Amino acid sequence: MGRLIAAALAALFVPLAASAQQADDDYVRAMAAGYEAAFTCSATFNAGRSPADIQSNELDRVYSEYREDLRNLRAQVSRSGKYVSVDYQEGAPPRVAAWREHLGCAQLPIGGSLGTSALPYLPPGVTANAPVGRTPLRRQLDDSLTPLVQAAFDSRSYGAGSRTSGILVVRRGRIVAERYARGINAATPQRTWSVAKSIAGTVLGVAARQDLIDLRAPAPVPEWQERGDPRQRITTEQLMRMSSGLTSPFAGNRTDAIYVGGTAVADSAPGQPLLHRPGSVFRYANNDTLLALYGLRHAIGNDRRYLSLPFQELTWKLGMTDTFLETDWRGDFVMSSQVWTTARDLARLGLLYLNDGVWNGERLLPRGFVKFVSTPSGPQPDREWKYGATFWVAGEDTGLPEGTFAAMGNRGQYLVIVPEHDLLVIRRGYDPIGEDKGFDITEFTRDVIAELGS
Repeated sequence: MGRLIAAALAALFVPLAASAQQADDDYVRAMAAGYEAAFTCSATFNAGRSPADIQSNELDRVYSEYREDLRNLRAQVSRSGKYVSVDYQEGAPPRVAAWREHLGCAQLPIGGSLGTSALPYLPPGVTANAPVGRTPLRRQLDDSLTPLVQAAFDSRSYGAGSRTSGILVVRRGRIVAERYARGINAATPQRTWSVAKSIAGTVLGVAARQDLIDLRAPAPVPEWQERGDPRQRITTEQLMRMSSGLTSPFAGNRTDAIYVGGTAVADSAPGQPLLHRPGSVFRYANNDTLLALYGLRHAIGNDRRYLSLPFQELTWKLGMTDTFLETDWRGDFVMSSQVWTTARDLARLGLLYLNDGVWNGERLLPRGFVKFVSTPSGPQPDREWKYGATFWVAGEDTGLPEGTFAAMGNRGQYLVIVPEHDLLVIRRGYDPIGEDKGFDITEFTRDVIAELGS
């Protein structure tokens, strides 16, 4: 009798397992379609890239689980409607990403369509006052850096298999080296990946300067305010330092449901459970940055001001006119990764930090904020670069001058700030995702410093 029951159960679970596998395959394909829609939309409308460039850069050497589907999917670009759709399964609505001025592309949820989703836009009164054109950075090239810059592009000297798309070196406020790959120029934005976290940290600094949020107070995440919720103790500073104590059933650096699945920040990030006492464990997590800005939105309590603040009070004041700060479809910034900007705009951000948070005589960041973000505090990762507050900090083992800190992102995005030499080193790239073939920014920065001298 027992054998008959076991056989019956086995027969029952075979189709269930097959059904579950089919559901998993369908979901991965939907995510791959979302990846293609999102990156094609941003690269087309933010950056003006051609379909061939998008295929060879944005959609090449990406996460392994999406590669096969990406080879078979085809994006449909509506230039008049400024959106991209990707069919992935018969009978299912296509995955869609739609572009907005300054806010770039927002991805609709799986099953969503443009006719049923009201996407957030910057108010017309705000966009009407956006700066026009670009204020050039001073340029005085130093030929001694030419061999190093050439080596950065050879895919060997600073990392086998690396693919550099841009190098920019700024010293004492002047561009001393600059080069871009074919099809890219000084005005071509690329996705920053996690360099966006440092931009998010800067936005939080601007908000703190204006008394819109207290970084050392408990994060104003509304879902955590019920009596007895242990997450009430998590501060915004702990979110900025990746020491929230939160966990998730996925790797901290993978929030694919938000990035390519169209899941809203509000539907995912606030629900992560607390595993460790806040401030006791370092865990690099996209959700921590997303939650810090999500809390800022609720602290401000005005969506118009929340959406406008980063532009009116930071990027436009710095002249970062080629920068797009993307949101989800419900209006939360996805500033853990989804920012598109140029090397020159990143230089402007770096110059703000070299100037102690002051720009054109106006203090944008609180006094002491540069030290705050560039000082490791609390639990730290076991690597040569330590972590401050949304910025990485060079440890002794890097061989870089004391006080060096950096914004770093996937696929080889770097903004290295070296206050001791009044120096910025910026590298953009399309390195492989998930493979140990990246660009060695530490060695490159050391070589730049050695070549320039004191």
